[in-house]
Amino acid sequence: MHFVRKLSNKTILIRAAALAAAGSGTFCFATSSDHTWPWRTIEGSRPFSSFMLSNHSQHGLLPVSFSIPDVVPDPNISEGAAPDAGDSPKHSCNCLGRDTIANAAAKLGPAVVNLSSVPEGYVGVYMGKSIGSGTIIDEDGTILTCAHVVVDFQGSKTLPKGKVEVTLQDGRSFEGTVVNADFHADIAIVKIKSKTPLPTAKLGTSSKLRPGDLVVAMGCPLTLQNTVTAGIVSCVDRKASDMGLGGMHREYLQTDCAINPGNSGGPLANIDGEIVGVNTMKVRGADGLSFSVPIDSVSKIIEHLKRNGRVVRPWLGLKMIDLNDMIVAHLKEKNASFPDIRRGVLIPMVSPDSPASRAGFRPGDVLVEFGGRPIESIKEVIDIMSDKVGQPFKAVVKRTRNVTETLTVIPEEANPEL
Repeated sequence: MHFVRKLSNKTILIRAAALAAAGSGTFCFATSSDHTWPWRTIEGSRPFSSFMLSNHSQHGLLPVSFSIPDVVPDPNISEGAAPDAGDSPKHSCNCLGRDTIANAAAKLGPAVVNLSSVPEGYVGVYMGKSIGSGTIIDEDGTILTCAHVVVDFQGSKTLPKGKVEVTLQDGRSFEGTVVNADFHADIAIVKIKSKTPLPTAKLGTSSKLRPGDLVVAMGCPLTLQNTVTAGIVSCVDRKASDMGLGGMHREYLQTDCAINPGNSGGPLANIDGEIVGVNTMKVRGADGLSFSVPIDSVSKIIEHLKRNGRVVRPWLGLKMIDLNDMIVAHLKEKNASFPDIRRGVLIPMVSPDSPASRAGFRPGDVLVEFGGRPIESIKEVIDIMSDKVGQPFKAVVKRTRNVTETLTVIPEEANPEL
């Protein structure tokens, strides 16, 4: 399964320059003309060549090196003695010790699993082909992984890849069942049954991450089970549009952790051993450009799947750009009639025959209130709508010469086949 999408130099440079200078994100609810999947390979003339799923084994091994600076020896640890993870001394400050990464890996590692495919209808002993990684997040055998690891996407249909063999770090093996998957976010749930207790991992929060925070990636790259790599968070809100991925609004954690084919679906953890992301893709031919789905987004997806059996995504038909002081000043310089605002969300495009179009939105509007709340970012609009399809929302927009309009928009559910 190999998909390629060509992008022109002009389109890429304009998008990259605008987003880099403004630090803003573009938001376009799904349209049939501007959509691709996060697990497809994208190529074009761009600063970084292409994105690949981290379980796409045909691209081979990429040379990666990683080092951390020496740290001051802990006076509580006798020379030559390496303490066990469970007996390591606690650091009273927030400084890093020589066992910081090892402790995080020891805490999370037992819950990290290797996922292998088994042909449908096969009877007998079969050494499955490794297809990715996952993490047990519940004692009932719930495993979190990537959708592209366990589901085939054929047009608008999603088909499980037959049986899934789940192998734990301690050597135990189970047959897994794909319970549900959301292919827009590339997240899936697999279940196994065990009569003995299963190790579990704790979900952390991704909203508290900052660029520069230390993180640990675990999984089974190139079938090498129980692999640990470490790095830092490079960006906490890398938008899909920044990377040339169209379609629905998505944000990723960007890290410099080394991930390779087979890491897909494995956990990205903080130094407390809590899951903060799910590793999903990397840039082919580039070191230190890896991406994970933030765990806060994953938690919402899991809630949707439990409640509705699918993820309900409201659709407005708007393209949006976050505004800040610099962008506002630039727009004012170009057009003196631009409204006098400091923050808001600019709407450069309205899809024809969309809920937003019927509500009266126009290109050039600045959204300043939505659902009765002041608005400063696209994320706030998404959070307010949540999964409320068919419910009217009041929207206050500012237009040229400071004209204020109050509109009523009723979101529709995004077409799941887009």
